[in-house]
Order: sequence, then structure tokens, then C-alpha cells
Amino acid sequence: MAAAGDGPWLDDAAGRLVRPFTVSGGRTKPSVALDLMSQVMATGATPLGYLGPEHATALHLTRAPVSVAEIAAHLKLPAAVTKVLLSDLLDCGALTTKPPEYHHIPTDRALLEAVLDGLRRQL
Repeated sequence: MAAAGDGPWLDDAAGRLVRPFTVSGGRTKPSVALDLMSQVMATGATPLGYLGPEHATALHLTRAPVSVAEIAAHLKLPAAVTKVLLSDLLDCGALTTKPPEYHHIPTDRALLEAVLDGLRRQL
């Protein structure tokens, strides 16, 4: 029996019915370098050619800026596969991207302390 909203792609007992690498056509490397925290957003341009259901879902999710990691979670796909799908959409002009805000200072002490405080509260 399929999970609600997942159509024929997921089965409660068997899990994902289509292997992740088939979603990306067997490709494992994106054509564009993407960080998990990179923000992507739809441009409004209509992609030419065939889009798989995962491409269409990813495009729908990017009406507002969203991170690559969030899209992977919504698609229930590995990040590497999601990056390939997103790079397809970037290549055809349907998406735009920008690096994460912390990109220039990845070890900002205030940010790291805030993360540590949050983790301590969870334990």
C-alpha cells in the first residue's frame, strides 16, 4: 500500500520502489557545484524537454528560496541525487542559486555557539 501523497513511488512494506540512482538517470555528479545549504529558487522559466516527477516536485518546492538539504528531505532522496536533479533545473534556466549566507565565514564563533547551545538544550 502506498503512503499518502507518495503515489506509486513508495510502499509501506517495501520502501522506495524506484532506486534513487534511476531518478537521476544513473548520473552521480551534478553539472553545478551545490552545497547542502545552497539556496535555490524557481526563475519562472519553463523548462524544455521531459521532466520526471521528482524534477517537477523540486521545481514546485522552490517557489520561495529553499536549501538543497530541505529539498532532499521533501523528496525523500539522497542529497547526491537531489543535487543532480537540481543541476538539471539550473542548466535549463528553471532555477537560480546562491551560496549559503555563512559561505565566507563558515566558522563564525557566534553561529557555532548558538548551535552548541541548541544541541545542549536538546539533550
